[in-house]
Amino acid sequence: MPMVMGECENRRVTESYARNIPDATYLIRPVVMARLKIILSSWRTCGTYRSPTAVASPRSLVFASFFNPNQRWSGMRPGHTQPAGALNAQSSSPPVPLSAYRLSPSLTARTLPKLYTQLSKSRLTFLVVLTSMAGVAISPLPASVPTLLATAVGTALCSASANALNQLQEVPFDAQMVRTRTRPLVRKAISSLHATGFAVVTGTLGPILLYTMANPTTAALGLANIALYAGAYTRMKRRTIWNTWAGAVVGAIPPLMGWTACGGKLLPSATYTPEYFLPSFLSGPTVSSIDHTLIDNPLGPIALFMLLFSWQFPHFNALSHLYRGSYAQAGYKMLSVLSPAKNALVSLRYAGILIPTCSILFPLSGLTTWTFAATSLIPGSILLRAAWRMWRTGSEKDARSLFQHSLWHLPAILGLMMIHKNGVDWSEWFGGKS
Repeated sequence: MPMVMGECENRRVTESYARNIPDATYLIRPVVMARLKIILSSWRTCGTYRSPTAVASPRSLVFASFFNPNQRWSGMRPGHTQPAGALNAQSSSPPVPLSAYRLSPSLTARTLPKLYTQLSKSRLTFLVVLTSMAGVAISPLPASVPTLLATAVGTALCSASANALNQLQEVPFDAQMVRTRTRPLVRKAISSLHATGFAVVTGTLGPILLYTMANPTTAALGLANIALYAGAYTRMKRRTIWNTWAGAVVGAIPPLMGWTACGGKLLPSATYTPEYFLPSFLSGPTVSSIDHTLIDNPLGPIALFMLLFSWQFPHFNALSHLYRGSYAQAGYKMLSVLSPAKNALVSLRYAGILIPTCSILFPLSGLTTWTFAATSLIPGSILLRAAWRMWRTGSEKDARSLFQHSLWHLPAILGLMMIHKNGVDWSEWFGGKS
């Protein structure tokens, strides 16, 4: 009886494994899949046997069939069966000679920096540092040069650690995507142990630097960003479409790190209440009579968070639409794969939310003057129009256009914020009178 129970337990484990492995020649050797099918068929006499189609819902079957389009990769027409003996012919193919392989280049002081920048996703890390510096620049509180530099370096180290940990977990999936198959861990340019050491060192030095040179709140945000990106977001990518929203939260944290590095608070309290700066034709006083100490209020970090959170969707959804085939091949549950129309609608929705965020929330918080409400409409309207065209047509051309517009939209908005920052008189910088 114990042997029978053990055999049934092994059967359930193998069944679960077989259901999660696509029946495709590009993911598993045909002879192995054939043996799994033989094992499963031999267990059909067991009274507790359930076939994969019996336990899978129709919705999950449609999802799996989209991820594993076998006809696309095997070159077979729908309804065409593979001739007898084809599996044996494929499995008996001669082995690849060693001369066909290429040795991995040795790690040197010259090659390591490039590998580290690839592990860190240098362009993404640069964007993260840019947004954190925007939080420092727009804050009404003063910041010293050491604090500014420490925040930039500490944020970069946290981002490098999160990206390295993300790549460590996604090696088998990155290998199936054209966009990511040349990453260093996929092509064995660096070992997993080395990459783990890099992630641990950067993930330790970053929060320590932020803790000592800024404050504990900024260090806690850096640690939270590593945990959310390398933990929650990476795990959710293969489980639910809500991974995009989790990723948007990760992208909205860096400007808050810049805000808190200057000494700003995040949550309202009895002594830290929201202040509203209405336009002059509604409030009466002129700009020169505004108490600029009141700009440090909870509406500031909320505005920064909403700007970066909303911007993530037109940016990433357009990119995921262009690479939805690769995401499907790797098994990622992206909205662009399951419903391209809803993916475009979400992009349009958050591109629309960016308009009142810039034109109402930022001036109302006092971070910018109300002139920013007018000037920010120009880049906001261009991005909204691109998102609307993607939603209307669903074409890759319009998706690429939206992605390209998102690349310059965020720097333009951040630059306009600095130009229209409340309390800054740019005429003094150019020798004019205040």
